This record gives sequence, C-alpha cells and structure tokens, in this order.
Amino acid sequence: MKQKFAVIAGAVLTSLTLAACNQSGQPLQNQAVQNHPGNTTNSTGVKQTSNNTTAANTTNTTANATAQAGTAGNSTTNSTGAANAGSANQTAQNTSPSGAATTPSGATSASDALPGNLLIADRGNSRLLIVNPQKQIIWEMSIPTHGPHNANSLGADDAFFTPDGKHIIINEEDNQMLGVIDIATKKFVWTYGHPGVAGSAPGYLNTPDDAYMLPNGDVTVADIKNQRILFISPSGHVIKQYGTTGYRYHNPPKSFAAPNGDTPLPDGGTLVTEIGGSYADRLDPNGKLSWTVHFTDINYPSDAQLLENGNILVADYSTPGRVEIVTQKGARVWEYYKTSGPGKLAQPSLAKMLPNGYVIVNDDYNHRVVIINPSTNQIVWQYGHSGVAGTAPGYLNTPDGMDFMPATWTLPTVATGQ
Repeated sequence: MKQKFAVIAGAVLTSLTLAACNQSGQPLQNQAVQNHPGNTTNSTGVKQTSNNTTAANTTNTTANATAQAGTAGNSTTNSTGAANAGSANQTAQNTSPSGAATTPSGATSASDALPGNLLIADRGNSRLLIVNPQKQIIWEMSIPTHGPHNANSLGADDAFFTPDGKHIIINEEDNQMLGVIDIATKKFVWTYGHPGVAGSAPGYLNTPDDAYMLPNGDVTVADIKNQRILFISPSGHVIKQYGTTGYRYHNPPKSFAAPNGDTPLPDGGTLVTEIGGSYADRLDPNGKLSWTVHFTDINYPSDAQLLENGNILVADYSTPGRVEIVTQKGARVWEYYKTSGPGKLAQPSLAKMLPNGYVIVNDDYNHRVVIINPSTNQIVWQYGHSGVAGTAPGYLNTPDGMDFMPATWTLPTVATGQ
C-alpha cells in the first residue's frame, strides 16, 4: 500500500502545473470581505433524490453518526480492483465577470465549446466516462458496488483527475467510500471508508463529497453529515480536520453547517461550501478564515469554485436550478436561470469554468452535462438526452460529477510504477 501510494505521491509532486489547472481552475486574487456569522441550516445537509428539493432552514447540533469501535483507520490497497432574483436571461457583463481573460462570443464547433475531453461520473449508471468534444466515449469503467442499493445507486457521484494525470479519485456518497483508480488498468489502488457503513470514528465517513488528491498525495474530502473537512494521508490516517465532528453550526473553521464542497486552491488553501445557510468560506493554507460569502438567492449551494478574478462560481442544487457568479461580498455579476423550456436546469450539482470562458454544468436530473456561453446564456454543447436516462452511448443517468481534461493530456496506457 505505501509503496504504491509513494509512486502516486511522487508523480504528483512533479505535476504542480497540472494540479493548478485541474484542481481549482485559475490563479487567485486576494480580496477581503466581511464575515456573515449567521446560522440557518437545512435539516439533512445532503443531496436528495427528489427533483423539488431545497434546503430547509433548521439547526441540528447533534452528531449524525455514532462512532464505530475498533479500527484506527481503514485505508486499503487493492491491486485487483476491488429565492428568484434577476432576469432568467441575464447575460454576462462586458467586464467578463466569469473570470476568463475574455468573454467568448460563440462556439462554432464542438471543440470550440469543449476545448479538451471530459470526465463524467455517471452516478445512476455506476460508471465513469471520458468523452471527447464529438461526444465519443474514449474511456469507460464500471464501478463495483459493495453496499446496500438505493435510488441513487452506489456509483461515483464525483470524480476528479489526480495531479499526476494518471489516476482518478472518486467518492461514493451513499456508500461511505473514497477510492483512487489507476486509469490505465481501471483498478482501485487505494480506498478509504467502510462500504455501506456510516460513522465518525477513524476510518469511517458519513456522506463523503468532493474528494480531491492534493499535490503531496494527501486526500481531502467534505464529510457532510459529520460536519467536517478531512485531510487523509496515503497511509489512511486523518492528519488534519476543519470543523467539529457532529456539530452543525456556521462558524468556520471551527464548525460548519453541512459542508459539501472542499475545493483545493493553488495557494494551498481550501474553499468550503456550506449547504446550511448557503455560504462559501475561504480558508488559507493554515486553515485560518480569510472570508465568507453568503449566497442570498441560492437555496442549496453546491461545490463553489473560485475564479481567477476572485469571484465565486456556484450551482444551486434545486429545480429550477441556477448557476451564479458572485463577488466575495455576495453581489451577483452573472446568472443563468431559466424556469421553463429546454434550458431549464434540474438540480445542477457542479459548475466549472472552462479555459475558453464557457461554463460547464452537471444538470443531474435532466441526465446531461451542458456547456453554457455566458455572453448569450445559451447552451452550446450537451452530452446526454434531456430528461431521459439511459446506458447507451450518448446517454447518462444522474451525472453528478465531472472534470475537464486538457487537450494536451493523453490517457495513460501503462500502469503506474511499470
């Protein structure tokens, strides 16, 4: 286990350029903003399977899981693979609030819309896909299921490339597991958690979301129902924690209200998204709070991303869903929000900025991933059939995660260490 992960960690330390591009998007600007210490939280703190879910505002200060006895950790290595505001058609302003260098005027081809390939966590089908701009599948892997089934499956609900570009890290939110997959062999090389068993003791998770590998090989994850952000070493030990286990209250970094995002930042800090009360919190590399932004018209913030100009891109996991860019003081500078028609979103879980300035969105319950031109607010590319789930090429079922693969990358064909 340690030998295999030493290879992964060693590779990522030589790939910092890829890490900066892949993990969080763009370079940052440091700006101060007032803190909002309010404490309105929802009752569950996790993504629901109903298309009409919004975040209720109640407070729960009890622990969500009973600590499990026994293990000091459960990291294993497996070589065999075990509120409505603004116009629905508001467009980006000419100051390029998206954070891109310029605002694109329109896509003329598939590769203009998607300037690379796309990793998709097809959660409902329990599989991972990599598709090219022409919507051809160039890599695919089924994810084994190990725990009790439910309506949302036990497949990967998030997936990100590791900094070395040779692995994919996933989290199985309903199965209480994390895993690292070797792309070349399609096998798990590291796992953490107990399949189908929620807990808060070492080695256990309760609704893990947004697992990332850091450049040094450590793994970070938002452990939603345990109200904490964990940093886990390659050997499977928790080496750092933000938040207080089981204590749900918006007071970062001491405590969080259902954190569902933990986006790593190029400076070593973390952008935490809190469902309860609708917040995003920037923490510096030492875990100190830099600022908090309150999303005033987002019911259920999901996986906020920090853009190069310091603004924040966030999806509202609601129906109809919306995607916004706000300043660090909470002022909205761009919005995509449509209440009817083919452009309407159904519980979008993640929005990211592409290098060309377009916004790519997981439209979970429309069973598609879409790319939006922010200057026209039109969908210019789509993978999946709107409102129709399926397994055939071109179809998805509740896609809940994605990551951009630059056109300069190539898929590895040789197992790590060989």
